[in-house]
Amino acid sequence: MARILFPLPDHDFDVTEVVVPWKTFRDAGHEVVFATENGATPACDPLLLVGVIFGQLGANEANCALYRQLEKDPAFLSPIAYEAIAPGDYDLLHLSGGHAPGMRQYLDSQVLRDRVAAFSALGRPIGAICHGSLVLARTQVDGKPLLQGRTATGLPWWMEMSAWLLTFWKLGRYYRTYDITVQDEMEAAGASYQRGPLHNDYSRPFVVEDGDLVTARWPGDAQAYANALLARLS
Repeated sequence: MARILFPLPDHDFDVTEVVVPWKTFRDAGHEVVFATENGATPACDPLLLVGVIFGQLGANEANCALYRQLEKDPAFLSPIAYEAIAPGDYDLLHLSGGHAPGMRQYLDSQVLRDRVAAFSALGRPIGAICHGSLVLARTQVDGKPLLQGRTATGLPWWMEMSAWLLTFWKLGRYYRTYDITVQDEMEAAGASYQRGPLHNDYSRPFVVEDGDLVTARWPGDAQAYANALLARLS
């Protein structure tokens, strides 16, 4: 049995990008440990449970049901604090995404980045999906970005901007977590960014694998991404 670390913000993480890997790892018999900044019980972006706008752009019914199961998981209810993360205690690190304002607590945490840097030195698998790739882009290892020279993906510019343009009239900056897009920040960190195909079809996921690093773009990639990480534990 492997131990897998899921750092999260206190609120606003993406439903699908957490519950799909959680179920995949749990079904395979692995232990998932959650962490938040100070050990508070986390909560997802609530709009994703009901639909962001006109009942659309949210998590699907199956993943909403999985989230209700996750809310009863003792490990989810009692996460450890970022400060308490001992990287050597874990076999795999999963960095989920989300775009709502609460994500900044997690994406901006220097304490978390320090733990990610230490984990990367172990050579064990690291996964990041969507905005989770920003944690990697902002993590320094030996004075350079962890993503420098690595092949990776994250939320593409066209997906981020399209979602914002469709909803800004109602939700303002909900889809603009930062002024710079995920793709632009990853490229600025020296990543060989892979955009993936220009579609948002859940039946055609896109996952990038580079050694111990597995990255994906958005919730539609979550199952393929989780499967790729699971294979690293075999």
